[in-house]
Amino acid sequence: MQLTYYGANSWLLEFEQQRILIDPWLVESLTFGGQKWFFEGTHAQPITMPEQIDLILLSQGLPDHAHPPTLEKLDRSIPVVGSKSAAKVVQGLGYSNVTALSPGETHRWGDALEIHATAGAPVPQIENGYVLSGLTSGKKLYYEPHGFSDSKLPSYGPIDVVLAPVVDLTIPLAGAFVKGNETTVKLLKDVQARYVLPTTAGEGIEYSGIIDKLLAMKGSPEDFQRQLQAAELETQFVNAKPQEAIALAL
Repeated sequence: MQLTYYGANSWLLEFEQQRILIDPWLVESLTFGGQKWFFEGTHAQPITMPEQIDLILLSQGLPDHAHPPTLEKLDRSIPVVGSKSAAKVVQGLGYSNVTALSPGETHRWGDALEIHATAGAPVPQIENGYVLSGLTSGKKLYYEPHGFSDSKLPSYGPIDVVLAPVVDLTIPLAGAFVKGNETTVKLLKDVQARYVLPTTAGEGIEYSGIIDKLLAMKGSPEDFQRQLQAAELETQFVNAKPQEAIALAL
């Protein structure tokens, strides 16, 4: 299995001879409703667009997961699997092969994968996390970018690789909308994970705007590694750098 991190929630997963683009934001800036004064994210370095994508996997319909400028740059014939809100976004952009999944549903991707949708973040509707199971290797990967794990997740274990946040991000009055500082350690124990790679609040992104000034972060990758040691977990922490391809031995 090989993973390339593009910052924020964006990953390229190479697994079971498939190239899967997860929650891609690769071009232009990230805004909500085009209001840069409110919030804007920019890549510190330009992203090289990956080629030969077999599948796009979207966890949410919000722009930081289903980024319209990026999706407009990609081939509209690439199959997409996403939450119901994400499916509406790509269908509106002209994608022709779209599968919408609700938590609890499973989609078989050819002879390579089973994609299990799990309950994810409430933003405000319940969005998706995913367990990807290799039909040949039997190996599994779990991805959920906000730290809201489905209570049924242990039944999918053991899971080899987990992509999850390792810090909390909070906004005054609204509380934590990303929860990884403590919840991810429990998740790793529950699913007996071999590797964890932090997502959502990684390196390579510069933020500005009113919301950025209000955001508070609790925890750090270093704090999280200490928590792993204190919990006596054998899970290996891998802190991916932007655009660095990481091969994991499974």
